[in-house]
Amino acid sequence: MIHAVLIFNTSGVARLTKFYTPLHQPSQTLIPKIFSLVCSRPATLCNFLDAPELEAFIGPKGEQDERWRVVYRSYATLYFVFVVDGAESELGILDLIQVFVESLDRAFENVCELDLVFQFDEVHHILAEIIQGGLVLETNVEEIDNSGVLQ
Repeated sequence: MIHAVLIFNTSGVARLTKFYTPLHQPSQTLIPKIFSLVCSRPATLCNFLDAPELEAFIGPKGEQDERWRVVYRSYATLYFVFVVDGAESELGILDLIQVFVESLDRAFENVCELDLVFQFDEVHHILAEIIQGGLVLETNVEEIDNSGVLQ
Protein backbone atom coordinates (compact mmCIF):
# COMPACT_ATOMS: atom_id res chain seq x y z
CA MET A 1 0.00 0.00 0.00
CA ILE A 2 1.12 3.54 -0.71
CA HIS A 3 1.06 5.55 2.51
CA ALA A 4 2.27 8.94 1.29
CA VAL A 5 3.19 10.86 -1.85
CA LEU A 6 5.49 13.83 -1.40
CA ILE A 7 7.21 16.23 -3.76
CA PHE A 8 10.11 18.35 -2.48
CA ASN A 9 12.36 20.86 -4.11
CA THR A 10 16.11 20.66 -3.50
CA SER A 11 15.78 23.12 -0.58
CA GLY A 12 13.42 20.78 1.27
CA VAL A 13 10.24 22.78 0.70
CA ALA A 14 7.29 20.43 0.22
CA ARG A 15 5.39 21.21 -2.97
CA LEU A 16 2.87 18.35 -2.65
CA THR A 17 1.91 16.21 0.32
CA LYS A 18 -0.71 13.52 0.20
CA PHE A 19 -1.13 10.99 3.02
CA TYR A 20 -3.27 7.88 2.61
CA THR A 21 -2.99 6.64 6.19
CA PRO A 22 -3.46 8.58 9.43
CA LEU A 23 -0.28 9.84 11.04
CA HIS A 24 0.63 9.26 14.69
CA GLN A 25 2.62 12.51 14.81
CA PRO A 26 2.25 15.83 12.96
CA SER A 27 3.32 15.85 9.32
CA GLN A 28 5.52 18.89 10.03
CA THR A 29 7.98 16.54 11.73
CA LEU A 30 7.67 13.72 9.20
CA ILE A 31 8.36 15.79 6.09
CA PRO A 32 11.84 17.05 7.13
CA LYS A 33 12.74 13.51 8.25
CA ILE A 34 11.91 12.04 4.85
CA PHE A 35 13.69 14.88 3.06
CA SER A 36 16.84 14.33 5.12
CA LEU A 37 16.76 10.61 4.25
CA VAL A 38 16.45 11.31 0.53
CA CYS A 39 18.75 14.29 0.03
CA SER A 40 21.64 12.80 2.01
CA ARG A 41 21.98 9.83 -0.36
CA PRO A 42 24.56 9.96 -3.14
CA ALA A 43 23.25 9.78 -6.69
CA THR A 44 25.11 6.50 -7.22
CA LEU A 45 22.88 4.62 -4.75
CA CYS A 46 19.54 3.02 -5.64
CA ASN A 47 16.32 5.01 -5.41
CA PHE A 48 14.69 3.11 -2.59
CA LEU A 49 15.62 2.58 1.02
CA ASP A 50 14.24 0.93 4.13
CA ALA A 51 13.07 3.48 6.68
CA PRO A 52 12.23 1.81 10.00
CA GLU A 53 12.49 5.22 11.71
CA LEU A 54 9.18 6.18 10.07
CA GLU A 55 7.29 3.78 12.37
CA ALA A 56 7.09 6.55 14.97
CA PHE A 57 5.17 8.71 12.47
CA ILE A 58 3.05 6.25 10.53
CA GLY A 59 2.81 3.43 13.06
CA PRO A 60 4.33 -0.03 13.39
CA LYS A 61 3.65 -2.74 10.85
CA GLY A 62 1.72 -5.82 11.88
CA GLU A 63 4.38 -8.29 10.77
CA GLN A 64 8.01 -8.27 11.85
CA ASP A 65 9.38 -8.71 8.32
CA GLU A 66 7.49 -5.74 6.90
CA ARG A 67 9.40 -2.46 6.75
CA TRP A 68 8.53 1.00 5.59
CA ARG A 69 10.24 1.88 2.35
CA VAL A 70 10.93 5.23 0.78
CA VAL A 71 10.99 5.15 -3.02
CA TYR A 72 12.07 8.35 -4.72
CA ARG A 73 13.21 9.77 -7.99
CA SER A 74 14.84 13.10 -8.74
CA TYR A 75 13.81 15.20 -11.72
CA ALA A 76 15.73 18.47 -12.16
CA THR A 77 15.09 20.37 -8.90
CA LEU A 78 12.29 18.15 -7.58
CA TYR A 79 12.24 14.93 -5.58
CA PHE A 80 9.18 12.71 -6.09
CA VAL A 81 8.89 10.52 -2.98
CA PHE A 82 6.52 7.63 -2.23
CA VAL A 83 6.33 6.00 1.21
CA VAL A 84 5.18 2.39 0.82
CA ASP A 85 5.06 -0.82 2.80
CA GLY A 86 6.57 -4.18 1.90
CA ALA A 87 3.57 -5.22 -0.20
CA GLU A 88 4.55 -2.81 -2.99
CA SER A 89 7.22 -3.48 -5.57
CA GLU A 90 9.94 -0.85 -5.49
CA LEU A 91 10.47 -1.05 -9.25
CA GLY A 92 6.71 -0.80 -9.79
CA ILE A 93 6.64 2.37 -7.69
CA LEU A 94 9.53 3.82 -9.71
CA ASP A 95 7.46 3.18 -12.84
CA LEU A 96 4.46 4.79 -11.15
CA ILE A 97 6.54 7.90 -10.42
CA GLN A 98 7.45 7.99 -14.11
CA VAL A 99 3.75 7.75 -15.06
CA PHE A 100 2.92 10.58 -12.65
CA VAL A 101 5.66 12.81 -14.08
CA GLU A 102 4.65 12.04 -17.68
CA SER A 103 1.04 12.91 -16.83
CA LEU A 104 2.16 16.18 -15.27
CA ASP A 105 4.28 16.92 -18.36
CA ARG A 106 1.26 16.41 -20.60
CA ALA A 107 -0.95 18.59 -18.43
CA PHE A 108 1.48 21.48 -18.04
CA GLU A 109 3.65 21.10 -21.15
CA ASN A 110 7.01 20.42 -19.49
CA VAL A 111 6.09 20.69 -15.82
CA CYS A 112 8.17 22.84 -13.49
CA GLU A 113 8.07 23.70 -9.80
CA LEU A 114 5.92 26.79 -10.39
CA ASP A 115 3.21 24.64 -11.98
CA LEU A 116 3.06 22.60 -8.77
CA VAL A 117 2.77 25.77 -6.69
CA PHE A 118 0.21 27.72 -8.69
CA GLN A 119 -1.88 24.85 -10.07
CA PHE A 120 -1.82 22.53 -7.07
CA ASP A 121 -5.49 21.60 -7.49
CA GLU A 122 -4.81 20.13 -10.94
CA VAL A 123 -1.78 18.27 -9.59
CA HIS A 124 -3.92 16.72 -6.84
CA HIS A 125 -6.56 15.82 -9.43
CA ILE A 126 -4.01 14.04 -11.61
CA LEU A 127 -2.68 12.18 -8.57
CA ALA A 128 -6.24 11.17 -7.65
CA GLU A 129 -6.67 9.66 -11.13
CA ILE A 130 -3.60 7.51 -10.53
CA ILE A 131 -3.92 6.65 -6.80
CA GLN A 132 -7.02 6.39 -4.60
CA GLY A 133 -6.86 5.40 -0.95
CA GLY A 134 -3.26 4.27 -1.28
CA LEU A 135 -4.05 1.86 -4.12
CA VAL A 136 -3.01 2.28 -7.74
CA LEU A 137 -5.94 2.85 -10.09
CA GLU A 138 -4.40 3.73 -13.43
CA THR A 139 -0.92 3.43 -14.90
CA ASN A 140 -1.62 4.18 -18.54
CA VAL A 141 -0.79 7.80 -19.39
CA GLU A 142 -3.10 7.66 -22.43
CA GLU A 143 -6.06 6.65 -20.24
CA ILE A 144 -5.26 9.40 -17.74
CA ASP A 145 -5.08 11.85 -20.65
CA ASN A 146 -8.39 10.60 -22.10
CA SER A 147 -10.16 10.92 -18.73
CA GLY A 148 -10.28 14.68 -19.20
CA VAL A 149 -7.94 15.47 -16.33
CA LEU A 150 -5.12 16.69 -18.54
CA GLN A 151 -7.17 19.08 -20.64
